Amino acid sequence: MTSPNALLPASGLARLSPHAPRWRPGLAGAHHSEVFACSREAGGAAAALALAADALRAAHRGAAAEAQDRRVLLWVQDREALRRGGRPYRPGLPPAFRERLVHVACQSPQDALFALEEGLRCREVAAVVGEIAGNPRALDFTASRRLTLTAEKHGVPLWLVRLDAARDLSSARLRWNVTAAASPRPRWNRDAPGAPSWRAELFRARTHPPGTWTLRDDEHALVAERRADGDADQRDAAAPYPLGLAFASGDRSLAAW
Repeated sequence: MTSPNALLPASGLARLSPHAPRWRPGLAGAHHSEVFACSREAGGAAAALALAADALRAAHRGAAAEAQDRRVLLWVQDREALRRGGRPYRPGLPPAFRERLVHVACQSPQDALFALEEGLRCREVAAVVGEIAGNPRALDFTASRRLTLTAEKHGVPLWLVRLDAARDLSSARLRWNVTAAASPRPRWNRDAPGAPSWRAELFRARTHPPGTWTLRDDEHALVAERRADGDADQRDAAAPYPLGLAFASGDRSLAAW
């Protein structure tokens, strides 16, 4: 029998429970997710939007129900994220969000966190996407925990894009690291741009084992192909975490607390 305080590799935590399936598109997502991305690739917000659209489709479970949901998508950026990534381009958004976007530009990370939390409390908001650059002091574990609790209490999902940020402590239920991936060549016009694609590493999750996928948004569904190069089964050398605190410890050892 495993002691509840035993040290286990982070990659082995999900194997302890028979109710920990692999993540896949179509699953109802966690209410609070983080997406780490480089601002030079401009892929963080795009991947967050693709994940949001997939989660909302899974929640509606039907085109008719999705069509009836006219709640808005709230997109919040702090000033530095806006400078690095630019404003949302409405015609480039997924079709489900083009007429439902509310954009909020904030002067500081503190203001952005306030706007995110208030948006999560609003029942006329279907989902919230936030962009915050770097590792501002305001976005500590306490602030992250407030976002998690608010999102779960009011049932509004949040995808917080962390531009050019180091992996710090967070209570986010799913934590992704996203980089650009080569798009497949279109079937009918080989010279046309391919579908947006990302290499997405799920490095921390409360209900799924870690893993790496190539994600592709074809406008109708989110497609995921498993990659072996970042598989949890091949990363048993990961730093061990005490079982009781593993899901809250972010990407640091307990010595950082």
